[in-house]
Amino acid sequence: MNTLEVDSIDVHYGDFQALWQISLRVEAGDKLAIIGANGAGKSTLLGAIAGSRPVSSGSIRFDGRDVTKMPTHERVALGITLVPEGRRLFPSLTVEENLEIGAFQRRRGPWTAERVYEALPIVAKLRRRRANELSGGEQQAVAIGRALMNNPTLLLLDEISLGLAPVIIQSLYEVIPQIGAQGTTILLVEQDVGQAMRAADRVQCLLEGRVTLEGAAAEIDRDAVRAAYFGI
Repeated sequence: MNTLEVDSIDVHYGDFQALWQISLRVEAGDKLAIIGANGAGKSTLLGAIAGSRPVSSGSIRFDGRDVTKMPTHERVALGITLVPEGRRLFPSLTVEENLEIGAFQRRRGPWTAERVYEALPIVAKLRRRRANELSGGEQQAVAIGRALMNNPTLLLLDEISLGLAPVIIQSLYEVIPQIGAQGTTILLVEQDVGQAMRAADRVQCLLEGRVTLEGAAAEIDRDAVRAAYFGI
């Protein structure tokens, strides 16, 4: 089943409320893009789903189980894997060693180091290099590869295009259909509306922690997206 259900969650940072009554449902194999300007609450939402950000109210269910209060490592064991903004690789370890860390739960599935190298050729060329020697785009490719090594059933991608050259962004987005073809559900956070709408089946827009628009990517009018994105 592997359905993700987020039901009316609120999230706070101290006294500041970052998310207000956010709900979404993602079926197995779906690709949902969460779009919005910087500070809209996109990364906070992914953090709540991954378990790194506590939920003040509401609930999160995955594969029929309530995971609202479940610690992050237990969610990883269930197949929920986050590619965080900023990559967060282990800088002193090689690319190969970073990938092996991604496989520490030893979940069954199609993704192995060799399969990652095939899907992301740039990673294959770098396997012996240390992470701190890589460019931003190379690090992002390794971060995606590391996440795939867990054989996730739900992959959370947080701003994978941020600060990267267009040619690198295109190469990273080309692997998303391959990931989806393995039956993996993808929840993608992006500021780049064009990329997000091309990659996703459905789109949800956040503005100041609230949902302002949602629907099928192919059916949403660009003017409606612009209005929801900027609150016009």
